Amino acid sequence: MKSRFDISIVGGGIAGLTLAALLAKGRQRDALNITLIDAAPRPVFSVSDDVALRVSAIANGSVELLHSVGAWTAVKDTRVSPFQNMRVWDESESPDGGSTLSFRAAEFALPQLGFIVENALLRDGLLAVLDASGVSLNFDTRIEALPEADLVVGADGARSLVRELAGVETRQWPYQQTALVTHLETSEPHNATAWQRFLREGPLGMLPLADGRLSVVWSTTPDIAACALAATDQELGQMLSDASDRVLGDLTVAGPKATFPLCAQHADDYVRPGVALIGDAAHAIHPLAGQGANLGLQDAAELARVIEVAIAAGLHPGDRPVLRRYERARKGANLTMMHSMTGLNRLFTTDSALVREIRSVGMRLFNRSGPIRERAVKVALGVN
Repeated sequence: MKSRFDISIVGGGIAGLTLAALLAKGRQRDALNITLIDAAPRPVFSVSDDVALRVSAIANGSVELLHSVGAWTAVKDTRVSPFQNMRVWDESESPDGGSTLSFRAAEFALPQLGFIVENALLRDGLLAVLDASGVSLNFDTRIEALPEADLVVGADGARSLVRELAGVETRQWPYQQTALVTHLETSEPHNATAWQRFLREGPLGMLPLADGRLSVVWSTTPDIAACALAATDQELGQMLSDASDRVLGDLTVAGPKATFPLCAQHADDYVRPGVALIGDAAHAIHPLAGQGANLGLQDAAELARVIEVAIAAGLHPGDRPVLRRYERARKGANLTMMHSMTGLNRLFTTDSALVREIRSVGMRLFNRSGPIRERAVKVALGVN
């Protein structure tokens, strides 16, 4: 058995960087040569820049993971946006009605439900850890074949080249929706609350930023998204004020805007001999619950654990039976979350009056379900 193993991680996003940091800080770090490869230039973050459009809702469980590798303190000290409350409601109901789902951190004895964090800042914090950990970082580096390594990890996103080179097929479920993202100023304070209104065309998510603005993800029809992208800032502010039922008063565009199509995607296999997929390379889900980044972080944590256990037992980390342990641990959980988000999206975009009534009754029952409600929220937050 080799005394050292070469691990090549392709993709310098949050999941890939976290895996590299976990391995570099782990118990078997002396048995690993870790290389990270990314086709793009090394990302640069500056606190003097405005809050970027690409943000993630980071659950408390994910914060613990980032803290374990030494990345979270610098991220938190730079700028993050904690949120203490969440409100979810249907467009046919009032935001203060009995069917509105309302969660407060204090209910669960937590200081916050989670954090809104720029992806670029998370990457910057993780790169600082890797710079001090002896990991070989290769940005501006494109691959044309799978790297020669004991284990190649595809962390290179939904259009993964590693997945393609390994011959792994995917299944896709287009949502027939396009997401528009921007930042907004509000005439009423957001009170550190994450808001989500389910509309017939798709959900509108409004995430609180520490400077008082909102980061918005509006999942809607491609036609409406195209109109929103082409609209003036004043017109778009009016559109979003109406879409939000003016729960935060008048909304004003206060940042750039962009759109991207939405599609659920899942790899048929997460592993092949010498290859493993994590994050969006393995699965992509609807952004309505903000779980994409958290699922990728959970993938990274589980794969790092499997690699460490295998090496400690004298096994090769690239052997398929070893990697299957990772696949079994994560595939079912990710599929469940993906189909749950797809089902929720379909449930709330139907025009059926009967389904709307069933939705309302179901949300009211969930509000009164006690332990079931508490357990569901804790799973989403990644806490015990």
